[in-house]
Amino acid sequence: MKNIDPKLYQHTPSVSVYDNRGLTIRNIDFHRTFAEGNTDTRITRHQYDTRGYLNYSIDPRLYDTNSVQPNFIWQYDLTGNLLRTESVDAGCTVTLNDIEGRLVLTKLAAGVIQIRQYEDSSLPGRLLSITEQIPEKAPRVTERFIWAGNTPEEKNYNLAGQCVRHYDTAGLNQLRGLSLTKNILSQSRQLLTDDQETDWVGDNETSWQAKLNNDTYTTQSTFDATGTLLTQIDAKDNVQHLAYDIAGQLKNSWLTMKGQSEQIIIKSLTYSAAGQKLREEHGNGVITEYTYEPETQRLIGIKTYRPSDSQVLQDLRYEYDPVGNVISIRNDAEATRFWHNQKVVPENTYTYDSLYQLIRATGREMANIGQQKHQFPSPALPYDNNTYTNYLRTYTHDRSGNLTKIQHSSPATQNNYTTNLTISNNSNRAVLDSLTTDPAQVDALFDTGGHQKLLMPGQNLSWNARGELQQVTSVNHENISDREWYRYDSNGMRLLKVNEQQTGNSPQQQRVTYLPGLELRTTQNGNAITENLHVITVGTAGHAQVRVLHWETPPPADISNNQLRYSFDNLIGSSQLELDHEGQIISQEEYYPFGGTALWAAKNRTEANYKTIRYSGKERDATGLYYYGFRYYQPWIGRWLSADPAGTVDGLNLYQMVRNNPVTFIDTDGRMLEPTSSRTETVQSPPSLVSLTRNVVAGFKHYNIEDIRQYLGGIRELRGSAYAHAHSAAEKFITNLENSRKKKAPVESELASKGYSQTLSQAAKVIGKTADKYTPKFDENAQNPDRISLTKTPIGTGIPAKGTENPLNPVLEFDAHGNEIFYRTMSEQHYEHLQQTGKLPPTTETSISPALSYSLDYKGHTVQFITKPGTFEQLKEIGIAANKPAEVQFPHMLKGIGDWMQTNARFKVEGGQMTTQLGQGMAIETFNSNIIGYKLVRSERKN
Repeated sequence: MKNIDPKLYQHTPSVSVYDNRGLTIRNIDFHRTFAEGNTDTRITRHQYDTRGYLNYSIDPRLYDTNSVQPNFIWQYDLTGNLLRTESVDAGCTVTLNDIEGRLVLTKLAAGVIQIRQYEDSSLPGRLLSITEQIPEKAPRVTERFIWAGNTPEEKNYNLAGQCVRHYDTAGLNQLRGLSLTKNILSQSRQLLTDDQETDWVGDNETSWQAKLNNDTYTTQSTFDATGTLLTQIDAKDNVQHLAYDIAGQLKNSWLTMKGQSEQIIIKSLTYSAAGQKLREEHGNGVITEYTYEPETQRLIGIKTYRPSDSQVLQDLRYEYDPVGNVISIRNDAEATRFWHNQKVVPENTYTYDSLYQLIRATGREMANIGQQKHQFPSPALPYDNNTYTNYLRTYTHDRSGNLTKIQHSSPATQNNYTTNLTISNNSNRAVLDSLTTDPAQVDALFDTGGHQKLLMPGQNLSWNARGELQQVTSVNHENISDREWYRYDSNGMRLLKVNEQQTGNSPQQQRVTYLPGLELRTTQNGNAITENLHVITVGTAGHAQVRVLHWETPPPADISNNQLRYSFDNLIGSSQLELDHEGQIISQEEYYPFGGTALWAAKNRTEANYKTIRYSGKERDATGLYYYGFRYYQPWIGRWLSADPAGTVDGLNLYQMVRNNPVTFIDTDGRMLEPTSSRTETVQSPPSLVSLTRNVVAGFKHYNIEDIRQYLGGIRELRGSAYAHAHSAAEKFITNLENSRKKKAPVESELASKGYSQTLSQAAKVIGKTADKYTPKFDENAQNPDRISLTKTPIGTGIPAKGTENPLNPVLEFDAHGNEIFYRTMSEQHYEHLQQTGKLPPTTETSISPALSYSLDYKGHTVQFITKPGTFEQLKEIGIAANKPAEVQFPHMLKGIGDWMQTNARFKVEGGQMTTQLGQGMAIETFNSNIIGYKLVRSERKN
């Protein structure tokens, strides 16, 4: 196997050391860059207080510097709520909650104070406003929430009790209609005028609206009865239409532009039994096929070809090491070339150290590419693959995981250079050596919140009160500067980008407004609009991204109006191949591992200029930065521009890009890495496995009782509320069939003639296997979120970090990640079962407690269970209130005993707390499916 020396990994395990409470106090890694080299033992240290709360963590590099504080220091109040977080990278943040556990005050690292105001106690306690105060400036009301009442009109649109108008940091977002499944049917957006800052002061809504631009952008959607998206109408009346198969997987999509006929985007999609894409036929006639390794199900081939002339356009072949790191990528659609007495093979190879950090990469590049920083190279016009040359890149990392040096070598062209970074001695902050070579000066180039203040010498970066990039000044002129500035909504997503340049005697402005499924791009010279472009983004086009360029003004020369551009990507989502509506090549591009363009060729310069989506499927701005969502990325140094807003979810280094393994991992929004395998899985809409089961339930009328019972046996992998919904619907249908004694529904062999190509048992397998791979990240509404790996849990997992004041709440403790904590005391036999299977064994009642003290009153092994956020809510959906105090706590819950041992979770107040009895059926299956981890607390009766 290429690029792998097994001796490199000998005696380099990852070791965790626990104290007598089961808390991780040391993580030990062993680093080598080559097999014969010395081994560097790297120890990450953690310390806890007497209550078991994590106090600090420090990495090996900073620990060796005695004068430096730990990477992170955490402080908690008496009830375990996190009060203060101090990071050497991201600064100090303080949070305060009220007695209800609601966040009321936040002090950010830059000294900005955010205050949240809620309804009074006579009302539901909903959020009303957010006020922010920058040091030495007057406070500003940055968000206002207007809630619907209970009028007939509001009820007609399912808006009663909903936030219908949200004045936020970008303007006004207005909710106009909801479906019964709480999907948004209609919403509109108005932006602030350019000269306005966010300040919704006072109580007069008319004065707020005076600050808004007159343009209102409305997006409308339709859904089926299960909550699955069917159509989306964007703000310019372009319609996207979607269709799904019986398992809820996308199979077709169409686009109807305003005033034009419908055109197909996806002709067909074929999936494996595991829900992986096998074949896509696109609207331009091009076909993409996917190949997976049978033993591991890793993607090993992406082949895109044009059947009309049997032309293979892209044929990517992937090779992995035994743990899943990509070690080579070969494009068999390209020929081997010879240039300047060297053989240039269309292949990239990758070598890693013992910690799986990329240390060496080879590939091919354009002969005239030169060193790239924030500048972008010119494309080869026309295509000229005879002037490609080989390159070698080596990467050096320090003991904190910071990329410190990139050495580039291309002997045939003498394109040799080194990119050096200067790392702070006190943190993981780093800059190019052109900004400073003195580590002691690095921290001064960042603000207190860890935001970089200079992009390049003379190019200032400005950040808003929330730590979002507000402006990049590219060139300073005497009166006005060339700059690019941005506006974001309340979720931190960019809604507006404005690039301003001084050209000759008149200013030029390029503006992009980002809306659902649509980008509005305008160019203005002085007071005249010279270009008005609508870019329609087809959000569900299979593995390809599809964009339509529609000009309201005359289009440029060398490009047709309403141009359809299919962008075909690689394993990490980088756009490598662009095709038009006939499957003809528009452009081709290849990238260096951490970003930056190695090859870039296009049919003509005009079409090339309208490519905006590049590395990792993200937009490259004129600044050279890639916009990921929550952060901006610097591809020329392989680092983020600011500290990770998600904290330590990817480790203690808040600037590191995907753990220095950018070929194997991706980051979808700037917060957390994901394996590349997640990109080849089924597209789901909405982000809930419940929708999968509902699609099948809707077709029960076509099946007989035996078929449906087979289906029930096949979907148990779903667990949670998705399983509960399917199980309940199936049982009701069976009962109705038996009671009505109707004629049996057609058997499975008869279904093909009626258009049902998939049996229920097959559908159940698809759903079950999809459930194992389905990974919605940071989605509070996800019914079955991804199980957190027991070996790679974020720091603080299972450590109570916050709680609730209500002693009768079924869950009283949460860790810093929102995971829910429960306790149970069990016998030795049951504890052995737990150790062997990772699941709680069923007993007569199988009670779990939210309070450790209650569980310690019983003899046996007391175990703490860490479960996913939303576990209690899933149990509540199938809950029964077993006594009067529980009925008071849950007035809308079913009452009595019911069939709780097999179907329901039973909630009962006893011993001054709410006990949840899981029984032997659906409830315990739900609980077990949500277990992240567990640890033994005690094996003795409490004295």
